[in-house]
Amino acid sequence: ETCLILGEQGNLQKIGFSDVASLIQHRVSAKVFDEVMSDLSDSDSVWLYPKYVSICSLSSKRSRNTTPTAAHHVMDTVLKHLGKNGDAVVVVVCQRQHAFACGVAVARAFPTFTHKTRDVTTRNVYVTFVTPDDTTPLSDQDISVITSAANGIRLAADIVDRPRNEMTCDDLVARAQKVAAQLKSVEIEVIRGQDLEKRGFGGIYGVGKAATTEPALVVLSHKPTTATKTIAWVGKGIMYDTGGFSIKTKTGMPGMKRDCGGAAGVLASFKAAVECGFTENLHALLCIAENSVGPTATVPDDIHVLYSGKSVEINNTDAEGRLVLGDGVAYARKDLDADIVLDMATLTGAQGITTGQDHAALLSNSSQWESSAVAAGLSSGDMVYPILYAPELHFKEFKSSVADMKNSVACRSNAQCSCAGLFIGAHLFEDYFKPSPIVWLHVDMAYPVHVGERATGWGPALLLTLFGRYSKSTLLNSIGPALPEKQPCKRAKHDDM
Repeated sequence: ETCLILGEQGNLQKIGFSDVASLIQHRVSAKVFDEVMSDLSDSDSVWLYPKYVSICSLSSKRSRNTTPTAAHHVMDTVLKHLGKNGDAVVVVVCQRQHAFACGVAVARAFPTFTHKTRDVTTRNVYVTFVTPDDTTPLSDQDISVITSAANGIRLAADIVDRPRNEMTCDDLVARAQKVAAQLKSVEIEVIRGQDLEKRGFGGIYGVGKAATTEPALVVLSHKPTTATKTIAWVGKGIMYDTGGFSIKTKTGMPGMKRDCGGAAGVLASFKAAVECGFTENLHALLCIAENSVGPTATVPDDIHVLYSGKSVEINNTDAEGRLVLGDGVAYARKDLDADIVLDMATLTGAQGITTGQDHAALLSNSSQWESSAVAAGLSSGDMVYPILYAPELHFKEFKSSVADMKNSVACRSNAQCSCAGLFIGAHLFEDYFKPSPIVWLHVDMAYPVHVGERATGWGPALLLTLFGRYSKSTLLNSIGPALPEKQPCKRAKHDDM
């Protein structure tokens, strides 16, 4: 059994041999431990016992836009120092308020999916916490919450890592049904195939109608009797994105199995949130389709009417994610009467240009919720950064002569990432310039969804933290940001939408 002790230098220097003796004393003496600790520097790593016991000091360098938890360094450190075989123990030395972020970050280093035929083993990895600022042990409930979040991260990563021949529309629907069965009290509705068309879901049906597996809208609902608010999480579930008739290149198409990352994150977050005791009405909407080329596929110049009732002229079939999400957010308003709607998607390549590989892009109609989401990202390790919210400047990019809007921008140099989000919001709100009580957050996580060729399981850490005040978990309540309570505007009637 190998043992890795990790943490920032300041935290490591506050612990003594007695804090880890039960794990390493059969190989490392107190004298050796103390000598190494006295010489340990920032970003340093030392073998206390070759191949079996190591200690790693995580970099303490960070700016105001980077998580103070150092969670973004944990996965790489674990992968580098723990090896691939044999049981292991990871000792996380951190401030108590960072235990959640650092604990779930360890889970990212252990994906469940592989088709390798060699050097594949089953192993047990145990994570233990030492919190120098508060020696009170984490409670059983705290450990259960971290475990649920870690399992959620691995579930999301497993869905995203699987190739299209193993993770189709049918497979994701089945995963959702399995989650509903496991949670027991959760209701599930599945709308598929031509039923989507009959009920007016022109976005989901239009994108997925040419695929061999039918598109679907899956709605999972958790409705506690004491709830006073309704929250809807809407995930983009494009199981493979060829680009449709606006087809991607041979180098641009590989990796498009990850285009279901938003739905994977939403499903996994929903499962973990319910397990942790979510106190408000919570709905997970998975907008599932495969963007394929075929005789019945949508072509540029087609016009679809989405569930909002608004018509969309298609000028780019590779801008399909916003179409399925447009249906999803409209359903959240019209059928679920949601107070808070958050959509999450691997939506644009522009996200990486706008906010980089580590921060998802965040667009919101509420400055207060925007601030809360940024704080939750820093606290959880799933970092987000705000982008321009200026519909009066950007929505003109979708102007159409024959429909209410086009689905892709006229100018690709005018805040593309914001524009893509605004398209989705246009199907949630009657009008951007009329007051609405609905809080909306759009999260574009196209780049944070993976590192290299592996999925990160991005999403559960953020959503569990952002909505932590709506959980029975004392841990999530303690790290969750303060949330605005007032919604001063009178709700518009659905038939005015």
